[in-house]
Amino acid sequence: MYYEHFGLHFPPFKITPDTQLFYTGGNRGLVLDALIYAIQQGEGMVKVVGEVGSGKTMLCRMLEEKLSNNIEIVYLANPHLSPDMILHAIGLEMKLPINTQSSRLEVMQQLQIALLEKHGQQKQVVVFVEEAQNMPLETLEEIRLLSNLETTKDKLLQIVLFGQPELDVNLSVEHIRQLKERITHHLYLPALKYQDIGDYLQFRLHAAGYRGPSVFSKSALRRLYKVSEGLMRRLNILADKALLAAFSENKHIVTAKHVHMAAQDSGYDMKKSAFYYTLIGLLLVSLVIAGGYYFYINMPKSSAILLPRTETPLTLPTQTQTQTDTQISTKTTIQQQLAVTQQWLEQMPAHYYTLQVMQSYGDKSAEIERLFKKTELEPFLNDLHPYYQAEKELWGIVYGQFENAELAQQAIGALPTILQKNKPYAFTLKQFAKKFE
Repeated sequence: MYYEHFGLHFPPFKITPDTQLFYTGGNRGLVLDALIYAIQQGEGMVKVVGEVGSGKTMLCRMLEEKLSNNIEIVYLANPHLSPDMILHAIGLEMKLPINTQSSRLEVMQQLQIALLEKHGQQKQVVVFVEEAQNMPLETLEEIRLLSNLETTKDKLLQIVLFGQPELDVNLSVEHIRQLKERITHHLYLPALKYQDIGDYLQFRLHAAGYRGPSVFSKSALRRLYKVSEGLMRRLNILADKALLAAFSENKHIVTAKHVHMAAQDSGYDMKKSAFYYTLIGLLLVSLVIAGGYYFYINMPKSSAILLPRTETPLTLPTQTQTQTDTQISTKTTIQQQLAVTQQWLEQMPAHYYTLQVMQSYGDKSAEIERLFKKTELEPFLNDLHPYYQAEKELWGIVYGQFENAELAQQAIGALPTILQKNKPYAFTLKQFAKKFE
């Protein structure tokens, strides 16, 4: 719709991975070069980790183009495979003479024969596993056994795992530590920095045919960075809708207002108005005058985790509290609950694990208070810990404390549906604390 208005030949911000729109900034080009090198050198297993929408699928498509013809790619898009089926999936992708009824031994024999034949023809086989963080631990262990297929000099099968940060958590589980030891390259896709945002948008626009000065104003770039957090997929969605908003007003410059409209349409929470913060400030002052709470004046913003804490220290809830205590906890203010989380985080060992069960941006205090009053959550209240990061306007809830990742993973299945629908995942309390650095 807006293509002719901005002098574009095709959509510059589509979210499907188009390799002509591959951006080499933000370390993407370096990661691609490192992957090509590791695969060509037959380095065995490689891991690529990045947040949702950071560009992992685009990397896969770029590898398909950049790798030489003597490298055959087996692409596994579905990570939800049992240990018995991972071999079949690879074999079927390689068009081996097997079927779903073939035994594991038969598939392994056919796979080894095919790999030896390709090695004799100076060919390599590499398996790309997308969304590897969702792969069962037993299947990951089966992949480790596949890495044993080798000659006296070369690996017969290379494996590249693409996953979200939860993949690192899964690989830290004790009984699959041998798999982690087999990974020779650990590559990471960071979110784009603010100084990369304008360059990225201009690159995409130029690739699509635009030849003018920057379309996005400085205020628009700041707002895009804040809402997208540097994640490419979210940035593409926002930029596309912001261009459409500017076109609808017959404007050739995208402003912060257009980005705001795009964010609202996309369901992303935006920074509230000055009036909103003035109102909140007045309410907080009223609470202080009433003798309830004080605002965190002396807390550095860079490490501020919680909203105002009570002047009277709160005791950390224990597992042995009575049902009456649990019911009372649903009536405590969100400030008290946040203060309890602060105490809990300070008391727990940093190497322990917890479960992320909710995370969102914007003012979610009322939503969290309503959630804590739901009947199905009563048995879990003592272990639910809300948190707030003021600088990012980030609200969330974590659940429990566990000595290792395996226990944390097992606890997910016992959570009520209302929490499981958010796809909870495990991470360390040390990682949790880093959210607020």
